[in-house]
Amino acid sequence: MKGMELTFEQLRNECCDECADFISTKDLGPLEGIIGQERAVEAIDFGLNITKKGYNMYISGISGTGRNSYVGLITHKKAKEETPAGDWVYVYNFKKPEHPISLKLKNGQGKIFKKAIENTIVFIKKEIEATFTSQEYERAKNMLFRQLNEISEELLNELNELARKYGFEYTNTDRGLVSVPIKSDGKPMTEEDFRNLTKESYAEIQKKSSELNLASLDIFKKIRDIDEGFRDKLKKLDSDFATKVVNIHIDRLKYRFDGNEKVEKYLGLLKNDIIDKVDMFKNDNNKQNANPLFALQNKNADVFFERYQVNLFIDNSDKEYAPVVFETNPTYTNLLGNIEFENEMGVLKTSFDKITAGSLHAANGGYLIIQAKDLMENFYAYKGLMRALLNEEAVIETIQATMGYPVSTGLKPEAIPLKLKVILVGDPYTYSVLYSYDEQFSKLFKIRADFDVEMDRTIDNVGKMAKFIASHCERENLKHFDKDAVCKVVEYSSRIAESQDKLSSRFNRVVEIIYEADSWACSEKDDMVRSHHVEKAIAQKIFRNNMYEEKVLEYFADGTYLLDVDGEKIGEINGLAVVGAGEYSFGKPSKITVSTYSGKSGLINIEREARTSGRIHDKGVMIIHGFMGYKYAQERPLALSASIVFEQLYSGVDGDSASSTELYAIMSSLAEVPIKQGIAVTGSVNQRGQIQPIGGVNEKIEGYYKVCKIKGLTGEQGVIIPHQNVKNLMLQEQVVDAVKNGKFHIYAVKTVDEGIEILTGIPAGCKNEEGCYEEGTIHYLVDQKLRKYLEPINNGNSKDKSDDSKDDDKEKAK
Repeated sequence: MKGMELTFEQLRNECCDECADFISTKDLGPLEGIIGQERAVEAIDFGLNITKKGYNMYISGISGTGRNSYVGLITHKKAKEETPAGDWVYVYNFKKPEHPISLKLKNGQGKIFKKAIENTIVFIKKEIEATFTSQEYERAKNMLFRQLNEISEELLNELNELARKYGFEYTNTDRGLVSVPIKSDGKPMTEEDFRNLTKESYAEIQKKSSELNLASLDIFKKIRDIDEGFRDKLKKLDSDFATKVVNIHIDRLKYRFDGNEKVEKYLGLLKNDIIDKVDMFKNDNNKQNANPLFALQNKNADVFFERYQVNLFIDNSDKEYAPVVFETNPTYTNLLGNIEFENEMGVLKTSFDKITAGSLHAANGGYLIIQAKDLMENFYAYKGLMRALLNEEAVIETIQATMGYPVSTGLKPEAIPLKLKVILVGDPYTYSVLYSYDEQFSKLFKIRADFDVEMDRTIDNVGKMAKFIASHCERENLKHFDKDAVCKVVEYSSRIAESQDKLSSRFNRVVEIIYEADSWACSEKDDMVRSHHVEKAIAQKIFRNNMYEEKVLEYFADGTYLLDVDGEKIGEINGLAVVGAGEYSFGKPSKITVSTYSGKSGLINIEREARTSGRIHDKGVMIIHGFMGYKYAQERPLALSASIVFEQLYSGVDGDSASSTELYAIMSSLAEVPIKQGIAVTGSVNQRGQIQPIGGVNEKIEGYYKVCKIKGLTGEQGVIIPHQNVKNLMLQEQVVDAVKNGKFHIYAVKTVDEGIEILTGIPAGCKNEEGCYEEGTIHYLVDQKLRKYLEPINNGNSKDKSDDSKDDDKEKAK
């Protein structure tokens, strides 16, 4: 027992010599980079430097390991080495209005282009209005009108000559040329004359009117041809005058944005549209023409001029380097953009200036960082992102269109080419699910950067931890930590990591203690955070979360929970489990009892029969059965029935950390040797009797110690743990002091044999040359009991065989 008992020095790795190079964190510089994540850092650096398709990154790790902060830091650093992304605008498509055109401009030119187009349209409108009210234009137009009037007058005279032959005369009215019958005195008929006509006279006039219509067809055709020709000449005149104005401004824009072929093409289309729609640019007074041969249409000018607006889709004018975008709410519209609508008189309308950008467009040319969990909550956003990365272009459409619903937007904006790196931040399980079930994910996210939850506790890493504290003190304006306080933080980090040789990489939990220790130092008006402030912060953090533990301890104190911590009992043992209560977990001892008897049922796991045990616990019980067969049933059947139960446990049990504990109780029951109730046990066992490590060893030891302390420490109590868990011990100082003073004991065992000797004080025993166990040992006693259990079964089998033989003889006699 003494060889397996641990000394108090082995129970905790105190930080002494590791923090010898400074007096306080004020003497240290800030931390650069991240601590203990070399693998992840190399993967991220490689992922940021490779620009091939599909090399997006998935940052894997649990929350609090510094994933987000480091990714933000390193991407901003990388982005500062790159040129800022260009601007994007959407403009009206004059040929296909339902397909708005996307234009890429140099960084900062989007805003300039938008303003230039708007100003140009204003200037063109003013100059066209001035041009079309100028004397030069009026002279040219009047000349055309005089030519038209001369020709029209000649044709009208020709038409009247023809009409007089049929007794008619043409009169020019608001409705055009109208034929009027002529009286005998050569004057046109009045309405009164029409009313006084006889039926025969009216019929005669109708007949001559029809004949006139047929005879005048050629002349009317000439009039129409002349009218159309005049329209063409007038339109050409307007175009010529408009072209002179428009060319000046459009050429100035082309020169200003020289080198951008797509912009030059758009400006050409813009020029042609202005010339073609020059009537909309004229002054309203010029839209009415006195010529009765034609009339110009009048449209809503405000709606019309919207086509010349510019939708500044992405403006990077304020960016000095490549964009880095954190999308905290990756819904479909936030990520992939949207086409918005506005209500006009109860009708939903949209246009190209209602196209809005998403974070995917904002990060184009840079980096987009998304939390994988948030993205997975928005299925269509995830599918849209995968599609955009696969096609290397961002198509903007409403979510209804994506879902396949019939929509009436009518707009299909031109897709924008993508060149960016998407970084997903999530946990390993999400990565595994996506990699296994989405083949696109494996093609598009080829870089995985794993953030570890722990790092080696080296002098270098301890120094970095001290700098980490110093950085937070400077950045958050906290009080600096002295050397002893830093040591306490380092020890707390090892406790979180559950290892004497490791430090935790879950920096969020470390930062919480830093903040809370600073708060206690401020409340005590101390100039620096000292070790007792850190201890108080840790103690108060536990106090805020351990109400459930205190209630459990009260039940042990008043006897509600039955547990013996002294004396000896057969088939009873104290097992240890960890109970999780949110942020805080604690150890809770439980009494395990075993009943053994003759039979063939084997091991009966009452927890399993009651459906309160998990699969791993059930596996542990089966392993015990395998050990029993390996140890005692090599030459004969294992005649054993045994029931195992965790007493007063109603919430269920899982895990195999109690499998060695249950095995000890079974051996005690079979050997009829009592177990020391003051020693609790934890540890997994395999079929060869070797003890295997378990989790939560610190909580289990401390939980049992607290119960023993409540019931009274006798100096005989302790805990048996697997020898592999010695490196995981970072026990509270009160437990270490109890061990140091001989009031509590901790044993580390490698095999079941070592454990049973500590629990019973009797050697486990080995087989001699004859294959039998030494008399008086535990294995000998167990083996003898199993032989005894087998005798009635063998006798019963012999009797059954004898009865069967007699029945066979009777059959033969018959």
